[in-house]
Amino acid sequence: MKRKGQLKSEPVVPAEILEQAKRSVSDDRLKKPSRCGVCGAETSIAGPEPLCWVCRRLKISAWREIEQQVPAQE
Repeated sequence: MKRKGQLKSEPVVPAEILEQAKRSVSDDRLKKPSRCGVCGAETSIAGPEPLCWVCRRLKISAWREIEQQVPAQE
């Protein structure tokens, strides 16, 4: 039995779009991750206060504790 030769198919995605997608992915890898302002861990979000998820949670917890203590003092 003889094998059939594979037909060369046209690419589904044009070469220009494929190259543009490859460049956008490589740009994301080159960006330096920001660091947490408190503990120095890597953060995925660079905002006005660059905090890692742990420090952000601690800050939110502290806000909640303060809000609960204020009515008790009055």
